[in-house]
Amino acid sequence: NKVTLDFSRPGKPTDNPFIESFNGSFRDECLNINWFLSIQDADEKIKNWREEYNHFRPHSSLNGMTPNEVVKMYINKPESPI
Repeated sequence: NKVTLDFSRPGKPTDNPFIESFNGSFRDECLNINWFLSIQDADEKIKNWREEYNHFRPHSSLNGMTPNEVVKMYINKPESPI
């Protein structure tokens, strides 16, 4: 299919700082503080964390807005490609 895979280099978080930041937040705020008793329990706890992260928690990289607010802002702009 002529697909070329491009992997981040091991030990080089600067290759993709955005996902590294997200992974750190997810690990610190969800994985490290919860015990998962079952797959269903993990699914529920991760969904709750994701909801809070995307809809209620302001992000400094988004000028204090939530990701959901940014999406709504771009959807409501007439020139938006979304």
